[in-house]
Amino acid sequence: MKNERHLKIMHCIEEEDISTQEELANKLRGEGIEVTQATVSRDIKELGLIKVPTKDGNYKYALPPEPKPGSLVGRMRRMFQDSVEEIDYSENLIVINTLPGTAQGVASLLDTADWEHILGTVAGDDTVLIIVKPPEAVESILIKLRSLTL
Repeated sequence: MKNERHLKIMHCIEEEDISTQEELANKLRGEGIEVTQATVSRDIKELGLIKVPTKDGNYKYALPPEPKPGSLVGRMRRMFQDSVEEIDYSENLIVINTLPGTAQGVASLLDTADWEHILGTVAGDDTVLIIVKPPEAVESILIKLRSLTL
């Protein structure tokens, strides 16, 4: 449901000039998605939406610009140093234990990094599962992951 709502928000702000949380909440309700202002506020933060000027001098919500190439590694390093408690593996699976509530952020950064040999991630509240293919690539992925915690 959250992913569906996020997709709808991205579609709405691309199609229309929406300048307030209230406008966005009303638009979502009009599309059959019941939301509160607090939910919309969290969604805006999670999506990283920004306000940009419109031609008429007002502001509207927009998707953030693509990150600069070097910024992802810095974000990953900070997130890993602040959140990761343990990294372990078994065969082609790597498990990252994090502080409660941070696993999804860690997994999202790994997905964004698009590292070779990582098929995907699954995140809970405090655990990330990384699926690696082929199993021989696990060691090189572990080295990269552990280097982010230093």
